[in-house]
Amino acid sequence: MHEAPAIIILGPGSLTTAQRIQQCYPASTIHGLNGRVEGADAYYQAFGDTLRALYQQGRPIIALCAAGIVIRSLASLLGEKGEEPAVLAVAEDGSAVVPLLGGLSGVNVMAREIGEALGVAAAITTSGELRFGTCLLNPPEGYALADLDQGKRFVSDLLAGEAVRIEGDAPWLQQAQLPASDSAQRTIHVGCDARPTHRDELLIHRRSLVVAVADAGPELLAQVRSALRDAGLAEQALACLLADEALMAEPSLHEAAEALGVGLRFAPLPCDLASMLAESLPEATLVEQAGMVIAVAPSPVDVTQVGRRRGRLAVIGLGPGAADLMVPAVKAELASAEDVLGYETYVRMAGPFRDDQVLHCTDNREEMQRARHAFELAAQGRSVVVVSSGDPGVFAMAAAVLEALHGSDDPAWHRVDLEILPGVSASLATAAQAGAPLGHDFCVMSLSDNLKPWSVIEHRLDLAAQADLVLAFYNPISRSRPWQLGRAIEIVRQHRGGSTPVVLGRDIGRPGQTLKVVSLAELVPEMVDMRTMVLLGSSTTCQFPRADGTQWVYTPRWYPTAG
Repeated sequence: MHEAPAIIILGPGSLTTAQRIQQCYPASTIHGLNGRVEGADAYYQAFGDTLRALYQQGRPIIALCAAGIVIRSLASLLGEKGEEPAVLAVAEDGSAVVPLLGGLSGVNVMAREIGEALGVAAAITTSGELRFGTCLLNPPEGYALADLDQGKRFVSDLLAGEAVRIEGDAPWLQQAQLPASDSAQRTIHVGCDARPTHRDELLIHRRSLVVAVADAGPELLAQVRSALRDAGLAEQALACLLADEALMAEPSLHEAAEALGVGLRFAPLPCDLASMLAESLPEATLVEQAGMVIAVAPSPVDVTQVGRRRGRLAVIGLGPGAADLMVPAVKAELASAEDVLGYETYVRMAGPFRDDQVLHCTDNREEMQRARHAFELAAQGRSVVVVSSGDPGVFAMAAAVLEALHGSDDPAWHRVDLEILPGVSASLATAAQAGAPLGHDFCVMSLSDNLKPWSVIEHRLDLAAQADLVLAFYNPISRSRPWQLGRAIEIVRQHRGGSTPVVLGRDIGRPGQTLKVVSLAELVPEMVDMRTMVLLGSSTTCQFPRADGTQWVYTPRWYPTAG
């Protein structure tokens, strides 16, 4: 299962069960019906459309509802059996787990995992699995079926009463309830050799090959395949590629691994490739082929024991604070992280965390130290997240992380897999609550002079106000600089009328949030604190009453023309 499951619920009565299932799959997301469920990770409007979209994306689906609803929703999409993701129906109270689709995508394995978590027996109905205690068409991790169509015919023969004998070592087959006989005509062959299959044989490849490559280039994929072919070894028996850590960021290496469907591991390159493999796999036989070295291990390779992976550093934005305003990609990144760094308040907002996740909480003024620490951890091969509130690229940690990287001459830092994941910025969250005050051109400014002179702030503010841009003020006031917001208001009043709408959003997206609309003439610094977002309208910004007595505020997309 490569994709994180989507857990779909229709009503609040399913949420507790969904959360118990989510503990099995930390990267999964709970999707709740909009207007009926609170506390979900994401929301949808139409159940059928949502299921079909997830199915077409290849996402495993765990639907907490009647099986019939799921079947009717997906009926029009059902095609080739080997291409479908896992789909399960689970009773709202967790009393039943029914695998529906995805027998070749591990649905029965998921059903048993969910059943164990919920304390119920999964309703497995697959004939082969019920008869033999294993799914021959979906071997466990470390093994791969050579030919699905041949496998279907082979299993059909066994279900019809044919006996079978096993060639090769596969402990999981020894534990199955197969109709075994030393004289059987049907054979299950387990190995890593490339060989043709025939009607009476089920060929299962043992993932026990590691290919070590010395360099990377556009022909790497073809070269790896050619080396395996010339050595008489099956591509499906490949467990991973091993390369020098200096090649970590080479695109062709990652493209080759993705095309082969295997992982990438790295190690410092010693005097030769054979030494690199021998150190990682001392029991393997080494085969030199076309400038590469292939290790043939006697059992499936645990790739986590081969070299190390490329470290990852994700700089994420939590949004304004509400869980439902955090984007799913950020939730998935937090679930997979080993280390989480950030200002303690923001780290706590990002939780809960598992016991095996390491939290590194620091003061809000230690941004560069935090960024450097994050690179040090990621350069060791760890999966690291740096947390910001709002969007990480708006007065937050993304710039600090990139500044730290820009100033570093450590090649290990530059090889880290760095990604910036966006969040809903406070200005956008506040604007959405008010209506659309940022509907036309706008300017985002921080009024803090900690990192830039106040004279620069005044100059930019004067120009932005002259340009008639809507203004969004971050860090508008604090105890250490109580006078500066008043000066900013004075500058804006030189260019705006007193009736200009001003939106004050405090703690938007967090408990106790407040939203207030005042005029520029009414605005005084005492209305604002450090947790307030100030959106100051342009000459075209409008307001009108809502049905509840508060105000809608928006800036039209058009602009009046001269004359």
